[in-house]
Amino acid sequence: MPPGTVRLSSLPDNTAPDLSALAAALGSLAHDFSVRWLETCVSTNTELMTHTPADDGRIHVLVTSAQTGGRGRRGRQWLSWPGHSLTFSALWRFMPGAPVPAGLSLVVGLALALTFEKLGVEGVQLKWPNDVLVHGHKLAGVLVELIPGRGRTMAAVVGIGINIGLPAGVHIPEQAGVSDLTRELGRAPSREALLGLVLTELHGLFQTYAVAGFDALRGAWEQHNAFASLPVRITGEGKDVVGTCVGVDEDGALLIQGDSGLVRILSGEVSLRPNT
Repeated sequence: MPPGTVRLSSLPDNTAPDLSALAAALGSLAHDFSVRWLETCVSTNTELMTHTPADDGRIHVLVTSAQTGGRGRRGRQWLSWPGHSLTFSALWRFMPGAPVPAGLSLVVGLALALTFEKLGVEGVQLKWPNDVLVHGHKLAGVLVELIPGRGRTMAAVVGIGINIGLPAGVHIPEQAGVSDLTRELGRAPSREALLGLVLTELHGLFQTYAVAGFDALRGAWEQHNAFASLPVRITGEGKDVVGTCVGVDEDGALLIQGDSGLVRILSGEVSLRPNT
């Protein structure tokens, strides 16, 4: 399979991953990554944060076919289905002395959105701060956790879950609906090809982010904003905030235009919902 080629297959199962296919999908970037693929894991984010690999110049990626204790935002369980989703975490290190990353989860969401569009998915949207939707239905989720530098290079563990082909009747709490790549494309991409595409997109966007910050990618994120110019309600930190979503600013904060003026929402521990 030539580098960068996406191989489409039937619904993936729990067979052993083809790491040579992943290397081919990564092409010239293959040497930039170190990938471990486990049959099962409590949580890929927890594993990378608890047992952080030594800095050898590569981006360390942990993939699992099944999580037994996956974690999502606001203390929720990270839902995944063995053989029906791709779940992985990547450890990204930043330059020494770099400020605390701002808007990082939005950059990851944008990388996923661009990947899905290249695969042919239509109607891809981004829900601040960490969900990727298609026509309002959840297709993927992101959980970013920072590892403080403490005299060392600051790092972030980027957790990603992608629905490849969900079992019938799946429901995600507080989500209007769910979708998967099989439904959107007719066939599912192989796990290896999909992972290679996502990592390639992340690599490019993170290079831009490292040099110019989120502001350089803000316009692209805004083009996918699921709630652009729509009435929304923010809950989760005391008094609700109601207003019109007018976008995000240069550090990834959500901007809500309410009766009393413009409000910046910084916390990732809130819930964004349509106000209907």
